[in-house]
Amino acid sequence: MKAIFRLPFEEKFILIHHHEAARNVASFFPFTNGKTIHLQAENLEVCTSEELKSSFFEVENFPENNAELNIPQHEEYLQKLEKAIEIIKQNNLPKLVISRPIAKEISSINLEETYQLLCKKYPNTLCYLLISDEEIWIGATPEILGKFNKKTHEFFTMSLAGTLPVDAEWSEKEIEEQKPVTHYISEILKKYVTLSEVEESETYNHISGNIKHLRTDFTAKIEDNRLEELIEELHPTPAVCGIPKEFCKEKIIEIEQYNREFYAGYIKIETEEEIYCFVNLRCAKIYKNQVIAFAGGGITALSSPEKEWRETELKSQAILHHLQ
Repeated sequence: MKAIFRLPFEEKFILIHHHEAARNVASFFPFTNGKTIHLQAENLEVCTSEELKSSFFEVENFPENNAELNIPQHEEYLQKLEKAIEIIKQNNLPKLVISRPIAKEISSINLEETYQLLCKKYPNTLCYLLISDEEIWIGATPEILGKFNKKTHEFFTMSLAGTLPVDAEWSEKEIEEQKPVTHYISEILKKYVTLSEVEESETYNHISGNIKHLRTDFTAKIEDNRLEELIEELHPTPAVCGIPKEFCKEKIIEIEQYNREFYAGYIKIETEEEIYCFVNLRCAKIYKNQVIAFAGGGITALSSPEKEWRETELKSQAILHHLQ
């Protein structure tokens, strides 16, 4: 098992060749209950683009897709969204995040070229590739669940929600979709802050390829022994789930009728100085003859199912459009 990571705005790559060691250097956590993958190594290997060897991307046998996965087409997905809107109105929910898997048939794939292209197209994301005997995942995620500096104890996170094409104007729907995410994160952080106040930025545009999101940043100082507890309370945020969390999780499983696995879960990476946790968005699972991307959107009482369908089409292109 092995993985490669390129942190946002970094030039260098982090390589991990898993072997039994004293510590986990990277972990993949699922959206909800399920398998967790831990990568262990004595040290992280850091290299430049020139030093990165093509052999790292070699796969002996690509996994076969034997899973019975329900992939909803247009009409079926619109019905799921109508059901979600009904639940939102009945229960007065601020939002509920519904997603779908999107399949693309392939005859072959060049993992190295695909990964390098994602790194080039999305410099402000975590670009990763996970290769194990059982599964291969690739992604370019824009969302930080948490970043913790071991020396200063500074914790950083963001509220990222609302999606439109880059040249479109924000409407009330997107603004109302992001508000509960911001409030949720702010209220949780206040419980963990002991060394300073929670600092909250103005809301601004976060550009990610062909789309933009509304983003608010948070910084606070926390004790290192409370980091794990804080991450567990934040995940899954309303950006990928909804409020109240447990009720929305149940409704998501009921409506979507598929296992998100690592999609909308999170990826943890520990370096000497920092611990990073990224929400696993804009990702796909790679099989021998098929790539399955995952995309979703925050549904509110104001949502148009047709527009939400188009949003998932746009988001899935982040990966599917760049397959080599």
